[in-house]
Amino acid sequence: MTTEFSNLSSDLTELIMSYLPIPTLIRASTVCKLWFSIISAPSFSSTAVQTLHRRRPWFFLYGLHNTSSKNNQSFAFDPVSSLWFRLPTFPTLHHPSSSCFLGSDGFFLTTAPNFAFSRLLKRSWRVTSPLRFSRINPLIGVFDDDDRLDSRLPGFIVVGGVRFIGNLVDIEDRLDAEVYNPNSDSWEICPPLPADFRSGNSSQSLSSALFGRKFYVFGIYSCFVSSFDLDKRVWSDVHTLRPPGVVFSFVIACQDRLVLAGICNSPVGPSFNLWRIEEATMEFSEIAIMPQELLYGLFDSDEDDKFASLKCVGLGNLIYVFNEEYHRKYPACVCEISDDKSGSCSWRRVPQLPSPVNKFHKVISFCSTVSLHNILRIEQDEEEGGPIQATVE
Repeated sequence: MTTEFSNLSSDLTELIMSYLPIPTLIRASTVCKLWFSIISAPSFSSTAVQTLHRRRPWFFLYGLHNTSSKNNQSFAFDPVSSLWFRLPTFPTLHHPSSSCFLGSDGFFLTTAPNFAFSRLLKRSWRVTSPLRFSRINPLIGVFDDDDRLDSRLPGFIVVGGVRFIGNLVDIEDRLDAEVYNPNSDSWEICPPLPADFRSGNSSQSLSSALFGRKFYVFGIYSCFVSSFDLDKRVWSDVHTLRPPGVVFSFVIACQDRLVLAGICNSPVGPSFNLWRIEEATMEFSEIAIMPQELLYGLFDSDEDDKFASLKCVGLGNLIYVFNEEYHRKYPACVCEISDDKSGSCSWRRVPQLPSPVNKFHKVISFCSTVSLHNILRIEQDEEEGGPIQATVE
């Protein structure tokens, strides 16, 4: 069989490999020089496997321990292979406190005392010029600018949070939004989040989504929504997005649509619902409801407030819902929204995290696309921490 496979043309070999999930490609790249050259070639990033992974982003879960960084753990779930990866931890010298540590598409970030970022599969931080307002627990968006001189560097928008001054916080200060320009390594001061939104720990009471050239901020409990236009540098009017019976919800950018996802009280009991948001009118329509057995499989008690630990993140055509309580080891399920106009959804349970799983004081969760090319580069670069490890449960 090996001999027969080696007789295939390189084009046909590349086509076959384009259907393989990333963990299999990583192993295949070590078989021989030919396979490695095919898989590591920049042109391979435009094949079907990369298109598939752009539509089906990975789920990242980073657990932080307040008193011992040795207990921090980082995991990533690949929905194509249904595998969890155990990621290397960051060097303790650069590791921030849990209230300053965040994740967004493609990056881990810190906001205080300095703003710094690291690409997901690397272990080195890049520090920017200082924020005007050093802050903790803000909302952060990562975006691309067409006129960016250095295509390797992103733009960032930082909204809300609590002002951080000499290890003290000011919860009354309504902070200006700040936008980072990588060309000049500078931060532009922009109008603050509209006053309708409660100031304070933004990441606790608000969710956000970058959709097109707008950064949407949504009140998880208040249901207020406003968007920041990255071109005009202004906030839109504040609207209320409150489907009937909704208890709390999150705003998510899913390919060509904005989605609202959250717990809803219905005549038959609590349910987890998805609604599509019409961007022009801010009207909503129901897309799907999570199967009850999946929802209740995320909990092991009948307490009234059990849904409070439910979190939701998404990107591409995937929405992940998980319980951030330790006693169930952070169980999760995922919904895939079809690409066609029907918007039909399929739900499934995500495998358990690979043991052992520590108890964390804070869990950072987000979705991100993943580049096979970056993974292969890291595997060859000992300075970047060596290969990530996949675990099959």
